[in-house]
Amino acid sequence: MTFQLEHTDDSSWARAGRIFTDHGEIETPIFMPVGTVGSVKGVLMRDLREEVGAQIILGNTYHLYLRPGTDILEKAGGLHRFGTWDRPILTDSGGFQVFSLTGIRKLTEEGCVFQSHIDGSRHMFTPERVMDIERSIGADIMMALDECPPGTAEYDYARKSLGLTHRWLDRCIKRFSETEPKYGYTQSLFPIVQGCTYKDLRAESARYIADKGADGNAIGGLAVGEPTEVMYEMIEVVNDILPKDRPRYLMGVGTPQNILEAIERGVDMFDCVMPTRNGRNAMLFTWQGTLNMRNAKWADDFSALDPDGTASVDSIYSRAYVHHLFKAQELMALEIGSIHNLAFYLDLVRTARRHILAGDFTAWKRSVIEQLGRRL
Repeated sequence: MTFQLEHTDDSSWARAGRIFTDHGEIETPIFMPVGTVGSVKGVLMRDLREEVGAQIILGNTYHLYLRPGTDILEKAGGLHRFGTWDRPILTDSGGFQVFSLTGIRKLTEEGCVFQSHIDGSRHMFTPERVMDIERSIGADIMMALDECPPGTAEYDYARKSLGLTHRWLDRCIKRFSETEPKYGYTQSLFPIVQGCTYKDLRAESARYIADKGADGNAIGGLAVGEPTEVMYEMIEVVNDILPKDRPRYLMGVGTPQNILEAIERGVDMFDCVMPTRNGRNAMLFTWQGTLNMRNAKWADDFSALDPDGTASVDSIYSRAYVHHLFKAQELMALEIGSIHNLAFYLDLVRTARRHILAGDFTAWKRSVIEQLGRRL
């Protein structure tokens, strides 16, 4: 994997670039739809390509390990072939899912013992095991195993957790260097910066990660309950240290406003379940603001879902019709909401990229960010 930085905004840290992988090129800034179990909920791969315009999607190591399992994935020739997705894939390490299993997991220096949420069976994730699983999945970009501490963690716990994350990273890198890709194309490993909301820990972690010389770097442990201004401050601390010639990935973030603020602070890659989860729950993002499609006010509104939207669902279906589908609990409503929201998020980062290249990103961002958060 290589990264080409094309342009940096004159009045901010916003960047436009290109990531080159064996499964294709990714224009940054980029939003990555979340495909937890090898599929983006309710959206066909065809629609991800043609309607949404997705250039890369995510898979979840924890879920794919439990079901269908690495044996099936290897027999299929990796997740790309199994799910018929011919563009890049990123896999997380499963760490966030494991550590969220409060009461059914135990953390040690060696790794994490946990019980499956499916059948209660016991498993263990170590840095070495996670690298092997991600090799079997076959993602273009693999994430290192880290501990994601609670956003409210005390300083002493956060420091102890950070030390564990760094030691696990060293073991991930060692295992990654000792193994080879299984399907004839290259894979990259991204370390993850942690440190909760403590500036000194975030800076320490960013320096530790930067010294590894990885193909790209991630920022984890944010958008977990801390105030947004604190999140933005941590991004600035970290991106002031991480190498400028490598892509920066902010994990699990967030709202359209969060994304634009993070782009302004030098982030290149994003993922979040919000577009699909909210879409399934009748909340649609538009360039004018957000719509709750269950509200009676849309019952006789025959205008387009989003007059400025890029997906065909935005012009084909009226607000009145989609309101009816949600009220009738019609499954197609979930599909339309998911496609619409994902297409909006991809349009958001594409438009941001255009303004970065044009040199007016900051002025454009200021002109749209308030309306993006409005409730219509």
